[in-house]
Amino acid sequence: MKKYITLGLILLLTGMNLISQDTIRNKKNGGYLFKKIAELESTSVQDQSRTSTCWSFSSLSFFESELLRMGKGRHNLSEMFVVRNAYIGKADMYVRMMGLHNFGPGGAFHDLPWVIRRYGIVPEEVYKGLNYGIEKHNHAELDAVLKGIVDAVKDNPQGKLTSAWKSAFAGAVDAYLGKVPEKFTYQGKEYTPTSFSNSLGLNMDDYVSLTSFTHHPYYTQFAIEVQDNWAMMQSYNIPLDELQKAAEYSLKNGFTWAWGADVSEKGFSFKNGVAIVPTHDSLIAQHGKDSKGFNNAGADRTGAAFNQPMPEKNITDALRQEAFDNYQTTDDHGMHATGLYTDQMGNNYFKIKNSWGTGNDCEGYLYCSMPYFRYKTINIYLHKNALSKDLAKKLGIIQTN
Repeated sequence: MKKYITLGLILLLTGMNLISQDTIRNKKNGGYLFKKIAELESTSVQDQSRTSTCWSFSSLSFFESELLRMGKGRHNLSEMFVVRNAYIGKADMYVRMMGLHNFGPGGAFHDLPWVIRRYGIVPEEVYKGLNYGIEKHNHAELDAVLKGIVDAVKDNPQGKLTSAWKSAFAGAVDAYLGKVPEKFTYQGKEYTPTSFSNSLGLNMDDYVSLTSFTHHPYYTQFAIEVQDNWAMMQSYNIPLDELQKAAEYSLKNGFTWAWGADVSEKGFSFKNGVAIVPTHDSLIAQHGKDSKGFNNAGADRTGAAFNQPMPEKNITDALRQEAFDNYQTTDDHGMHATGLYTDQMGNNYFKIKNSWGTGNDCEGYLYCSMPYFRYKTINIYLHKNALSKDLAKKLGIIQTN
């Protein structure tokens, strides 16, 4: 009898050990038990700090994973190099539109190709963008100064724009973020921003944006009507079910994607490590307000829904569209999807890399439920080879594999 008890105890402890090794919780002692379906390689979590530049952090995190996928090595690319050069484009557009266009620190995934095609890219160690006497990014003063300049220019006080305003604007950006080096040495080789970009082998024509809204025809392209899409770049519009399938298909086949989403919902909680849409809103309470630009963990969210999986709302195309039309879904935040997981109830989640540092129990990540993804996604940005053959054909996209 003693032998059987001992054997049973060994088997029980072995099973518990296997569960602890294979299972990830949403937080310490959390009741969401996640197991991996797909997990793709990514670089270290960054901190956008007090800036509204999540679009740059998430886009570059995505491209850094692309470089890993392509066998190009591990690189930490400069977010502020992208921010600096995008600001030049935003200022020009704002003035040309006589102020009737968005100007601000926000942006979109399309901004990366816009910048890289014109200016190249540099490593983080070459351009940190901290030229104003502090150790962490804080753009409150910078954003106000730049807005003041473009507003003064677009008011056209002299009746004709001077030839100096663009240089003055660039000078202000460089005063805060630093001048871009013409040449630099990285890993023992000398580069310019353009030659370094070329060395990475990223082809900006290989990347596409997918979205899903009913106010435009499916299987066509349109510029998503959000303020941060200042360059008015276009996305492919597909039915919601197909958008979810494309996102899952991509991760299962070795491709990550950048995720633009609304994070103002009570169910989005970085602290609790999940983004969910409970059937009953009363299961979540929100305390305080989210920060402007959602550049930190936001208001505190508590409730039973964060302790274990709960029933979630059924998100249809119509419900999603209604939220967008009523400004309940807005372009708040950019993140990076690096994995696909399932919970103990058999529900799938996307593993999401954030840019708010590593200050939660998931070390800077969180897990997004499928209902939340369906409800609050603005768009996803991915390599065209990440699409299924069938979807690529529907969209008229020519793949390279």
